[in-house]
Amino acid sequence: MSKRGAPRFSMEQVDGRNLRVAHWQAEDKSDKLPLLFFNGIGANIEAMAPLAEMLPDRDFLTFDMPGVGGSPEPFIPYNAWMMGRISEQLLDRYDMNQVDVMGVSWGGAMAQQFTLQNGPRVRRLILAATTAGMLMVPGNPKALAKMADPRRYMDPDFMREHFNTLYGGSDDGSEGHIGRIKAPSKTGYFYQLMAMMGWTSAPFLPFMKHETLIMMGGDDQIVPLANGRFLQMLIPNSELFVIEDGGHLFMLSHVEESIAAIRAFLDKPRYERKAA
Repeated sequence: MSKRGAPRFSMEQVDGRNLRVAHWQAEDKSDKLPLLFFNGIGANIEAMAPLAEMLPDRDFLTFDMPGVGGSPEPFIPYNAWMMGRISEQLLDRYDMNQVDVMGVSWGGAMAQQFTLQNGPRVRRLILAATTAGMLMVPGNPKALAKMADPRRYMDPDFMREHFNTLYGGSDDGSEGHIGRIKAPSKTGYFYQLMAMMGWTSAPFLPFMKHETLIMMGGDDQIVPLANGRFLQMLIPNSELFVIEDGGHLFMLSHVEESIAAIRAFLDKPRYERKAA
């Protein structure tokens, strides 16, 4: 599988927020739309850089949330709507009139919010290991307890010991993932949690007509598969792709399978329906 090099990093001030932004440019001229990517909670750009590197035929844009990775700690809280507006302004800055959108876990909620808020700018949507917000089937209590422990960012040995409890599925790719993680600030992590408190997309999803790929791990201990089935039920033009033995980080443990599904979805002719 071909890969590309490092992105161009920049610090952008958007709507009063300073954000560290990464932009991977397509290796060759292409008519494929850029991909706007929203990361999981507390995750810095580098955590999902392998995904961008494996999609070298399209521009890829992502950024660190305030207080995460290289983005400075926020002074005031924010919500999903505010970050949707900031993301749209970033697209203007990078001359991206229309994009495909993808989000993983917490970022999947942001991807839904962005699409609902900026529908005409979105062609297709990919939701990975995510939920409709507060109307969700909760994960394994043991996994959620470990997830709340800040040592998962700061202590590599803690992550190795509890990786399977935290994420489920295979631990393939875990070493690379652990090495790419940078701990968010306490304020940054807390504000990210607050941004989605009380948030749900459920009442609005039936009116969202974008073609949507929902990707789930069958052994996800944080976001159980039932959440993906709920999203598929609500989103009219959606399809569900399940990696049966995949955990919450199935995109790292099942790289080839995940990338193949993403490529097939993004590259298919418009309005092509998946065979029953």
